[in-house]
Parts: sequence; C-alpha cells; structure tokens
Amino acid sequence: VQLQACGGGLVQAGGSLRLSCAASGRSFNSYTLGWFRQAPGKDREFVAAIRYSHTTHYADSVKDRFTISRDNAKNTVYLQMNNLKPEDTAVYYCAGDRGIILSSIALPEQYDYWGQGTLVTVSS
Repeated sequence: VQLQACGGGLVQAGGSLRLSCAASGRSFNSYTLGWFRQAPGKDREFVAAIRYSHTTHYADSVKDRFTISRDNAKNTVYLQMNNLKPEDTAVYYCAGDRGIILSSIALPEQYDYWGQGTLVTVSS
C-alpha cells in the first residue's frame, strides 16, 4: 500500500483545512487509517484514527475540532480541521495498517504504511 497525503497549507488561526490521503496498491477497506503530526523538535503524535468499521478516535487536543472520515470506494481518508490553532502547526502524516488493536491505535509504531507528510502552518 502506498499513501499520498495532500491538502496542507498556511491558514490563520480559527480557519479550516481539509487533508486528504489516497491509497494505492491494494484496497484498504480492512485497514485502520490514522493521522499523526510532528512539530519541529517534537515527537510524532497521534491525531485521529478510523477503523474499518468507521469508528473514530481522537487525541484530546483535537477533539471537537477535527473530524476523520474515509471513503473506501475512493481509497481515501480525510481529516477536516476546523478552528485551527497555532499549536496545530506541524507536518501531518497519514498512516495505515491492519490488525491494530484498539489499545494501540494511537501508537505510530503499530502502522507499517505511511504517507510522505503535508505541512500545516497556522498563523496567529
């Protein structure tokens, strides 16, 4: 599976962006798909994930502002980001894998497949 993320950019605080991540190589209907982010000088952190059942999980820092969704027919996962804050500035990565148990869904080492990252910059 190859993942290609896009949709990043520069936005003012309070604005919105929608990230997309398209998968190729095989159907990812059975995959858990996640978004992670990494700010300069910081570790990669979990943002959101969606399971094959479409159940969703969010980091507390983005809950009620971000929404993850998937379109299996298009092999694409989305991250709608609203009310963006300067602390959301980071490179955002999509990731996917099968067989991830719920207790490990926020751990980047559980995902074998990664996109190249897309930069989101939020100005104050």
